[in-house]
Formats: sequence, C-alpha cells, structure tokens
Amino acid sequence: MSTETPPQDCQSMAEVRAQIDRLDRELVQMLAARAGYIDRAIQLKQANGWPARIPERVEEVVMNARAAAQREGLDPDLVERLWRQLVDWSIAREARVIRED
Repeated sequence: MSTETPPQDCQSMAEVRAQIDRLDRELVQMLAARAGYIDRAIQLKQANGWPARIPERVEEVVMNARAAAQREGLDPDLVERLWRQLVDWSIAREARVIRED
C-alpha cells in the first residue's frame, strides 16, 4: 500500500504516478460511498413521495462543490461540470428505482 507523499517531495515520475493512482483509488472509494447515500435517498424519497430531481437541491450541491473548489484553489468551472454529471447520474439512478422514466 502506498503512503501519502506530498507532491513537492516526489523525486520521480514513478512516485508521482503512484500518488495519483492512490488518490484515484480513494476517489473511487468515496464515489462508492456517495452512491450508498444516493441509495438511501431513494428509499427516503419513495417514503415521502418526493421526486428524484429536486432542482433547488441540485443547485445547492453544485454551488457547494464550486465553493469548495475555490477554497482549494481548483478550477470551479471544472468542478461544476464534474458535479453536474455526477448529480445527473445520481438522479437517473434514483428515477429508475422511483420509476420516473
């Protein structure tokens, strides 16, 4: 298992690549955990008769991600595009189960 090495301490491309691969694994784990919360949201939305897409919440999630990106010095436009795709995927997943095809 690879340990975290700050970018400035990487001495070779192999070290940089190992850190990128480690982060990619962590990102996938986090996305899988997020999908678990989406699955729970499906259950709660069904119980409450709520639709899969709640536009105000979509915008709140996207704006939260943009703000976090800005705080971290990451391109907020890139993060917004990524999050809109992630949210759209999540809503489509919900809609299939809630039967809003």
